Amino acid sequence: MKDKPRDNQANTEPTEPPRKPGLLNAVSSALAAIFGIQSDKNRQRDFKSADPYTLIMVGVALVIGIVIAFAAVVNSILSATGAQ
Repeated sequence: MKDKPRDNQANTEPTEPPRKPGLLNAVSSALAAIFGIQSDKNRQRDFKSADPYTLIMVGVALVIGIVIAFAAVVNSILSATGAQ
């Protein structure tokens, strides 16, 4: 049986640091967290590699957007029914 030759030198190639998730991943993670459907795997990924500032800002912007959307829907329903 032939043994593979051993490489006594350590791997000298630089390894890339793990990539941070992009803005689209931050938006999808924030939406999943807001609606309570975030998987544990994705939550762990976000806490390990994502920038907390980005996640917080995206979360705040999404909450503000949801509140404005609900207010617009309620306002349009009230104006359509003549109540206000």
